[in-house]
Amino acid sequence: MSRRCELTAKGPLVGHKVSHSNIKTKRRFLPNLCNVTFMSDALGRNVRLRVSTNALKSVDHRGGLDAFLIKAKADELSPKALLLKRAIEKKIAAAPVAKAS
Repeated sequence: MSRRCELTAKGPLVGHKVSHSNIKTKRRFLPNLCNVTFMSDALGRNVRLRVSTNALKSVDHRGGLDAFLIKAKADELSPKALLLKRAIEKKIAAAPVAKAS
């Protein structure tokens, strides 16, 4: 399983661990990933994704998974998230538009 966020494409970074004597050795900075179940309003079902805590805050800020995926760029999303985005866009486009009287 890759250590990459499915919504924001955040992955591991490389840097140095610096000792007290200033010896530098390579190390990896891993993203803070967690398994989360989101509720999709358009699809009417739960979706499990492995996202970073930063993405979790972004989804909450934008008003839910559907709003986040509609606004997200396709090249940043994982294949699973891209399928969800297309399904949500299809469902929203097929929904009848209510006319205001």
